[in-house]
Amino acid sequence: MHSKSHLRVRMLCEGALMVALAQILSYIKLMELPNGGSLTPAMFPILFFAVRWGLAPGLLTGFVFGLLQLIFDGAYAWGWQSMLLDYLVAFTPLGLAGLFRGKNWGIFAGTVVGCLGRFIIHYISGVTIYKILVPTEFMQWTFTSPAAYSIVYNGSYMLPNTLIALLIAALLYKPLQKYLLGADLK
Repeated sequence: MHSKSHLRVRMLCEGALMVALAQILSYIKLMELPNGGSLTPAMFPILFFAVRWGLAPGLLTGFVFGLLQLIFDGAYAWGWQSMLLDYLVAFTPLGLAGLFRGKNWGIFAGTVVGCLGRFIIHYISGVTIYKILVPTEFMQWTFTSPAAYSIVYNGSYMLPNTLIALLIAALLYKPLQKYLLGADLK
């Protein structure tokens, strides 16, 4: 049995490692959109950590990752509001995956919920901040509705990113199952 302080130190160390891994993976860009957003495997370590340690540690780890993305990934923003929403707030909901801590297949449900939370924040940003771009063209379509533009634009990278995270989870589920369920922490 591990002491409470031992588990806390372990959680902090694992959180730091997962944020570092996510940051490194964020540089593997399979596609990058002109107004921000890209396809990367970067979300998986944050989702993994959240499912392993729970909601509060997961939310904090998502926030820290968003802060690093803002600092190191050449933030694409239209002012401080965009920086706040698209980085600090948007990456935090990845920690919602922690709602499925200790649940069989929790990584899959957690991935969907965490990524949906991130998508919703990007959608809100698109409707409220990036509406200045409307009418605009994207993928040979012209949009006059900020809501439609935000759904299509943010969905064009968030849906594939969610699928990438689910694929990684499927590939690693069996070998990492005891860690996903926190069996090594008891």
